[in-house]
Amino acid sequence: MNRLPIQSMQRKLLAQIQHESGPNAAAAVRRAALRSPHARPACDVFINHRGIDTKRTVVTLLYDQLARLRLRPFLDNKSMKPGDKLFDSINRAIRQCKVGVAVFSPRYCESYFCLHELALMMESRKKVIPIFCDVKPSELRVPPTVAGRQGMLYSEEEMRRFSLALEQAKYTVGLDFDSTKGNWSDVVTNATDIVIDSLIEIENEKQMFIRRN
Repeated sequence: MNRLPIQSMQRKLLAQIQHESGPNAAAAVRRAALRSPHARPACDVFINHRGIDTKRTVVTLLYDQLARLRLRPFLDNKSMKPGDKLFDSINRAIRQCKVGVAVFSPRYCESYFCLHELALMMESRKKVIPIFCDVKPSELRVPPTVAGRQGMLYSEEEMRRFSLALEQAKYTVGLDFDSTKGNWSDVVTNATDIVIDSLIEIENEKQMFIRRN
């Protein structure tokens, strides 16, 4: 199905609102433009995080905000149901998503799942938006042993994958947040705006590719 007319209509509507109501209304239309059901994957945004650190704060707030905008975020405890296979569901969501949000926190690197998800996002060449919550990029490193499994070491391949993914994330421009000084709503708003801009950019690149071919 040719979706170029839909994109053209969205651009005309955006221009009209900009002319009539100013940039704030235009921002709302940009969000609405992403709600089109055409060619939508099952997951637009994958949220990678360490639950014990951030699930009850920034992660849930971000998920709820993205869901209100109908952007189809994936969060393990909200997007899975009893009987789903954990790795299969997570791996499928990562491969289907357009954008990944990696919420780094003090105990992030203790989790095998966090590191695996990050590595898979990087290997799948997803655009990843880092949020460094109460942790500096320089503090992120792969521990030599698997947390919770005394004496179990990561394999050489796992160390390579996880270390490379962390290095890529550390050198990606993201958001920094100090929970002792900042407001959760501010970082959620900023992250949401970045996600929206990223999705629009990806969609525009896709449409340019279609027009050229």
